[in-house]
Amino acid sequence: MLDIGCGDGALFKAFDAVISTGVGIDPDARSTSGSRFQFIRGAYPEDMDDAAPPFDVVVGLAVLEHLTPSQQSAMASASFDHLRPSGRLILTVPEPIVDPILRVIQRVGLGDPDGLHLHEHHGFEACETPAIFKRAGFTLTARRRFELFLNNLFVFTKPAKPAKPG
Repeated sequence: MLDIGCGDGALFKAFDAVISTGVGIDPDARSTSGSRFQFIRGAYPEDMDDAAPPFDVVVGLAVLEHLTPSQQSAMASASFDHLRPSGRLILTVPEPIVDPILRVIQRVGLGDPDGLHLHEHHGFEACETPAIFKRAGFTLTARRRFELFLNNLFVFTKPAKPAKPG
């Protein structure tokens, strides 16, 4: 599994029993290697090792809203390249209305002021997600809204065989 925006590796900890190996990449990650889980301090995809193995699953939880449109396209293309055929890309994307809610939570001292990186949010509309990843070659296989319809889950699949040209 590849976890884009892995933070402190919480996803690997939560699913330790079912993930055999994984790579996490995040600007705030502590770089480590040698265990089942490797952490890379950096941005995806530019700081990802070109020799990264193909992954069965790529995950990006609350990542897209932090990226510019060109970075989103780069993430989509690189995710496609880093997945095995029939691999899954799993994304969560909040609705833009979440930003003002998070700002209030921060102001009253309930949220980590630095941990949310709200200054990086670009007002991304979750409904734009399918088009970005379809252009990279993915097929949308599931979409669900959750957390009072404030968040979106997208599951994309990399085709087993490349599409025929034309």
